[in-house]
Amino acid sequence: MADWVTPTDDTLVEYRVEDGLAIMELNDPPANTYTYNMMRQLDEAILTARMDDTVHVIVMRGKGDKFFSAGANIQMLNEVTPRWKYFFCLQANETLNRLEHTPKLVIAALNGHTVGGGLEIAMACDLRIAVRDGGKIGLPEVNLGVLPGTGGTQRLARILGKSKSIEVMATGELFTFDQAKDMGLVNQVFEKESFWDDVMAYAKQFVPPGKAARAVGGIKRAVCSGLEVPFESALAIERELQQQLFQSADAKEGLAAYVEKREAVFQGK
Repeated sequence: MADWVTPTDDTLVEYRVEDGLAIMELNDPPANTYTYNMMRQLDEAILTARMDDTVHVIVMRGKGDKFFSAGANIQMLNEVTPRWKYFFCLQANETLNRLEHTPKLVIAALNGHTVGGGLEIAMACDLRIAVRDGGKIGLPEVNLGVLPGTGGTQRLARILGKSKSIEVMATGELFTFDQAKDMGLVNQVFEKESFWDDVMAYAKQFVPPGKAARAVGGIKRAVCSGLEVPFESALAIERELQQQLFQSADAKEGLAAYVEKREAVFQGK
């Protein structure tokens, strides 16, 4: 069995910061399949973006233009023990939960096929932007005799609802990005010729000075946490987040700008 645990010197997740955006690129072309080592690097990138006050929005994409990600590396899964697979899935769950729990907006730029675990990564992001006619999207794990085991069954059900999500996963059907948008799985579909420029422009609308990024992060946290608890508890979460925002410099600026009838200039503070 190959050693899939030893850390590698290869850069499997490229990371850079540009104009308030942390850009993460899954780097194992052409299919950008993920391994334990890629997930470790993704986890580190998420923590780096979380702790960087100059980062307001996270954008994730795949290397190249054929795949966002085809999911877990099948050769790896074929070689390791069932117990190792369990811990691998647990580690991937923890990494994607960390992404989902980070109070900064996360946008998945689906620059190519987004299937299996690739879609599971994308569903842990807050918004999904896809390239028109750029590939297929879906969870075909049933064709391998398994289920989507990195949060797929749970996140898809929360996005599409119970019956539709069961149908999608049980058939293993793949969809175009336009079909996925009609289903509510994808938020926007941009043209291929200007895709990355359009993604960057879309992401920058959530960055100061035009937008109060902390408020955007608070909205994300209220929704993600609130959906998982009883309604009264969700309202309590909402109130606590609102109280934190009321104490922020951006809330003071936003309220003052409204009263003074001018455009607010936010600082992300």
